[in-house]
Amino acid sequence: MAKLPVPVRRTVKKMPVYHAPAEGRLRKLRLDFNENTVGCAAAVRRAVARLSAQQLAMYPEYQVPTRSLAKYFRVRPQELLLTNGADDALRVIFDAFVDPGNGVLLAEPTFGMYRFYATLAGARVYSIRYDSLLRLPLETMLAAIRRRRPRVLFLANPNNPTGTLLDAAALRRIIESATKTLVVIDEAYNEFSGGSALRWINRYCNLVVVRTFSKAAGLAGLRLGCLFAHRDVMAAFLRVASPYPVNTAVLAAAVAAVRDSRSIQKYSREITLARAQLERDLARLGVRTFPSVANFLIADFGSRGAKVTRLLEREEILVRDRSEDFARPGFVRITIGTRAQMRRVLAAIGRALGRHS
Repeated sequence: MAKLPVPVRRTVKKMPVYHAPAEGRLRKLRLDFNENTVGCAAAVRRAVARLSAQQLAMYPEYQVPTRSLAKYFRVRPQELLLTNGADDALRVIFDAFVDPGNGVLLAEPTFGMYRFYATLAGARVYSIRYDSLLRLPLETMLAAIRRRRPRVLFLANPNNPTGTLLDAAALRRIIESATKTLVVIDEAYNEFSGGSALRWINRYCNLVVVRTFSKAAGLAGLRLGCLFAHRDVMAAFLRVASPYPVNTAVLAAAVAAVRDSRSIQKYSREITLARAQLERDLARLGVRTFPSVANFLIADFGSRGAKVTRLLEREEILVRDRSEDFARPGFVRITIGTRAQMRRVLAAIGRALGRHS
């Protein structure tokens, strides 16, 4: 191994390498990363196909798309920053507000990139745990805010991988108690759950909301995140944001997606019905699931978890083993697809368990 001309940052040396999903997933039933399982709307594909050679040769222009997206989300354009996926939105938050040694509070298990960026920033990470029923212990969270006084609190709502949702009253208690803390609410799965903290960004200067077009809209391959905040907070984000973080193709795609928002709503309704059906069907097979309002379920297969995951993969059905998150084997996260796709999954699970579904 060649000797590096300069030393790697100490923080970076300690970080594990992030491993993206295994490639070759296109022809398989992708239920492992909570993606849209049918693809984006036809209107989105047409919008991207209409881009001219001249448009692709230019640097992106953001004002018109930002106004369109702000109108869709019912915010002012100056309260919205477009980012290269929600991951980039998290990076902007850390770059703007977190110095080495600052405290960052998480409720785990949750989206792993919060801890990733906190570690990269040299922050001190404090964590509370969801309980055995995968519920957030609200009073424990409030106590941790008072005791730790973190610089930033990250809260996915609905949470990944638990699928749980905090109601408006609980969210307001958290935001109002965190007077010295930036409260980041990650609403990646909002289209499946309803309810949002977005309407409060003018009321609470310490509130930041993150959204993505990677889930319900089906644009994970193009990468678009949205960062929402009070204009005074946004001023800090603008200082650290890249000048051209979002490409021309995804701008066209996102505008087309919100103009055809009925397609997103139709897909979300189908996922809600399919999730409820899969819950009932797994219960009949004796498999425990946990209540979810997102486009995925956590199923507890116990000692059979590894076998089920392995046999599903043989049938080209990809699910996500999340046993490490819960400190014991058997927990599998299943992205919800259409009802027809879930019937295929159920039949495969039945075969893996030696049961008829």
